[in-house]
Amino acid sequence: MLLEVRNLTKSFGGFVAVANVDLDIREGEVRGIIGPNGSGKSTLFNLISGVYKPDAGARVTFDGTDITGHESHAIARRGIARTFQMLRIFQGMSVIENMLVGHHAMIRYGTAAAVIGARKVWHEERRVRAEMLEMLAFIGLADYADMPAGELSGGQRRLLALGRAMAAKPKLLMLDEPGAGLSPTNVDVLMEAVRALQQRFGLTVIIIEHILKLVMETCGTVSVLEHGEKIAEGTPAQIKDDHRVIEAYLGKEMRDDQVRAYLRSA
Repeated sequence: MLLEVRNLTKSFGGFVAVANVDLDIREGEVRGIIGPNGSGKSTLFNLISGVYKPDAGARVTFDGTDITGHESHAIARRGIARTFQMLRIFQGMSVIENMLVGHHAMIRYGTAAAVIGARKVWHEERRVRAEMLEMLAFIGLADYADMPAGELSGGQRRLLALGRAMAAKPKLLMLDEPGAGLSPTNVDVLMEAVRALQQRFGLTVIIIEHILKLVMETCGTVSVLEHGEKIAEGTPAQIKDDHRVIEAYLGKEMRDDQVRAYLRSA
């Protein structure tokens, strides 16, 4: 397994946001994480990526290394990159500069070389810029490389967030609601870029998303959270017919046949 999560728990005072969650993510897999609002999805991402530290007893292993409680920058260097539901784009910087920020953890020269302006620095900066331009071309933003990121459309900003995460050359890419605020057309464009990146670079991808159709059409396995606990896991077809998932999303107000029809149309 590329990522193994055991007994992942996080409490904020008396509120348990994530409770005893186990996950096994295979290399090359595209995994969906779904659940109602407040079910703990983003907290789960924050725990895996080092934004939050888990409660005692949890264990997170990535690529054979225990990363439980490590700082987020150390986890990023290990090969885990993520996007956020609320975009963290540097709007006053150009598109290519945003990409270079995403790549900073991979820089091969040290502080001393940067200070004295060694030839190695010059060559490294040229190489990195060329790589970032290639990535921008791959996701369809090459023509906007020198444009201020704040002038991009909503869909283009989502693509830039994706590209900036890829700039760190991750093994595992974690996407927190990549379709948030996008039109159906832009969602399709974004997910086509994700699929292309996954195939080209052999990525493992985990997606949190409220757009059920996106998850069901993109992910091979779906895990479902409710009140911080994992209540179901399986293929999209299995999840659509799982009574616990139906109840978690829509409660008991609708007949099962109505709810199943809703999930299948999603």
